[in-house]
Amino acid sequence: MAAPRVLAIVLAGGEGKRLMPLTAHRAKPAVPFGGIYRLIDFALSNVINSHYLHVIVLTQYKSHSLDRHVSRTWRMSPLLGNYVAAVPAQQRVGKHWYLGSADAIYQCLNIIDDERPDIVVVVGADHVYRMDFSQMVDAHVSSGAEMTVAGIRQPISLADQFGVIETDAADPSRIAAFREKPSDPVGLADSPGEVLASMGNYVFDAEALVKAVTRDAEDVNSRHDMGGDIVPAFVDAGTAGVYDFIRNDVPGSTPRDRDYWRDVGTLDAYYEANIDLIAIEPVFNLYNEEWPLFAGTMSLPPAKFVHAGPGRLGHAADSIVSPGVVISGATVSRSVLSPGVRMHSWSQVTDSVLMDGVIVNRHAQVHRAILDKNVIVPERGRVGIDREHDLARGFTVTESGITVVPKGTVLAD
Repeated sequence: MAAPRVLAIVLAGGEGKRLMPLTAHRAKPAVPFGGIYRLIDFALSNVINSHYLHVIVLTQYKSHSLDRHVSRTWRMSPLLGNYVAAVPAQQRVGKHWYLGSADAIYQCLNIIDDERPDIVVVVGADHVYRMDFSQMVDAHVSSGAEMTVAGIRQPISLADQFGVIETDAADPSRIAAFREKPSDPVGLADSPGEVLASMGNYVFDAEALVKAVTRDAEDVNSRHDMGGDIVPAFVDAGTAGVYDFIRNDVPGSTPRDRDYWRDVGTLDAYYEANIDLIAIEPVFNLYNEEWPLFAGTMSLPPAKFVHAGPGRLGHAADSIVSPGVVISGATVSRSVLSPGVRMHSWSQVTDSVLMDGVIVNRHAQVHRAILDKNVIVPERGRVGIDREHDLARGFTVTESGITVVPKGTVLAD
């Protein structure tokens, strides 16, 4: 049989309220991550590595930074008609923006009509993971289901944080029920201490998807959400399948990182996912050359470490140091430094994430903090050392004690 024609849709309109202030000036998928990436780069890298080269990115909320990143970074050769195209909300069906993820697809049915795919892969744009979607598509086609949801195994104690997939006892590849954050979850037959949580990734027969979002658009009581409305409709019809992420075998993966997936929807989760990258044996490996993660090409010089005399040895341990970083007589440990960061003599950064262009001046200290782009820490300034002082300055301090400083802030002290 000929391979099916596949169109990939990346849902990138998320507002990301729980990531404020990082999303004060950008959409959630555009938030920098891991030094040189944006969150959307993980979804797009997975799609491209799966050899699906017709990709649209549906944007809406504060999309300029995201649109610019997609247009500059994700350029495909036009010779064979391949593309990654950002598609903003266009009010094609009425005087309103996207009402939800299902409505976003409904408002772009003209693209599906133009492409005429057999299969539509729909993925979120703000999760950190590796996945070969071609394996999920093959499983979907073989199952005979009209739509398939990707599920990842999670401890049953965390079920109230996810949309939970309950499988059919007679056929574990079919969904019997889809429950949003259940308080009384049912464990898996082969692992009673685990449940299957929705990853927010779907595969549809194109015709079935068109009918589903069209029907949903006519329902005045719908929230027009993929997980909340479209998936339950297929489950009720008995045509919804599930793909267990543990079956996905990404080239170059190891037993330690093969089923890694993080929803970075909160500041603490975002911080922890960054820190995951710098473990001695990372639980998410950025260096898998068989399944590369693509990022924008930057015309920046290499990172530089300056030894400026006794007691002023520039060095970094257990850290990610991006291009353009200069560590001059300063100390970095267990941190992620993004492009263009400057650290001056006797300054110290520990357990922190510093985004592009941050400047840490002499004798300053940064600990357990996220500094957004172009933050300037003055000489002898302190961030993340005194919780009450950070709160008094108007900074966000998370439940776990991570201090977050907004983009462009020039600290006074």
